[in-house]
Amino acid sequence: MSQDVTAADARAAHVPVMRDRILDLLAPALERPDAVYVDGTTGMGGHCEAVLERFPHVRVVGIDRDPQALELAAARCAPFAGRVQFAEAVYSELEDVLEVLGIPAIDGMLLDLGVSSLQIDRRDRGFSYAADAPLDMRMGQGGPTAADILNSYSSAELTRIFRTFGEERFSDRIARRIVEEREAEPFTTSARLVQVITGAIPAAARATSTGHPAKRVFQALRIEVNQELEALEAVLPQALDALRVGGRLAVLAYHSLEDRLVKNSFREASSDQAPPHLPLVPDHLKARFAVLTRGAEKPTGAETAENPRAASARLRVIERTREPA
Repeated sequence: MSQDVTAADARAAHVPVMRDRILDLLAPALERPDAVYVDGTTGMGGHCEAVLERFPHVRVVGIDRDPQALELAAARCAPFAGRVQFAEAVYSELEDVLEVLGIPAIDGMLLDLGVSSLQIDRRDRGFSYAADAPLDMRMGQGGPTAADILNSYSSAELTRIFRTFGEERFSDRIARRIVEEREAEPFTTSARLVQVITGAIPAAARATSTGHPAKRVFQALRIEVNQELEALEAVLPQALDALRVGGRLAVLAYHSLEDRLVKNSFREASSDQAPPHLPLVPDHLKARFAVLTRGAEKPTGAETAENPRAASARLRVIERTREPA
């Protein structure tokens, strides 16, 4: 496949979520001379390409743990090759990436969390419960697969991840059924897992549910496989520390667990650190950041109609307003 075809395929397969709103919110930071923008979740390069097109002087750094995604992003952004660099890494390795590239501070950054269109649409990656595929779910190339977790975790451990990461009501029932079934045959493909999950959920609950019965368990497995919440907890302070005054960080979350971490991190960063009884807040205890979005912004109805995968997106943006104490 030629590079041109690859780039075209990437554009057709991936519509960047809330692209225009994100660009507008990052614009005051990225319009500065010699601005540096970091995309911590490059995926197929949709947001990177949009930034490169709108801000012709910006230097872009694209980070992703998925080498297939980076290959497509590089093809998509080939016309801007002199202004963009890609790094195969988890976004929690932000500090290391910036150090290797000799970048002391940045002006804008985006974290578009969750699973990418490439990973969902490639059946062999095993992210989707809609098609039978090997139970992989790794965003990168290393570490245990979903099958490894299903076949080795205890019933209590499986219950914990289904309840914590999937907010699944029937976590214990599903976990016990998985442990029973794997004694007869280890889990290797998604279709059998879907069947076991569906059978473990009471018929009455299935009849009144609006989503696929396996959705929450698959989300929980994906988060556990890729250690997504740990990576998010690690990158948020790194990203905030890396911002210059006037620099902005945008985060797109797709479920409540992610959004809660972002909300709490932004609230802490934008709060004064002085005890409440002080009549005057000393300069070194004043907040160094300001939240720019009121609550979490959602995509418009027109966008979700065009791109249904954007429906659950929640956007929060924060700006550094003062130098570190």
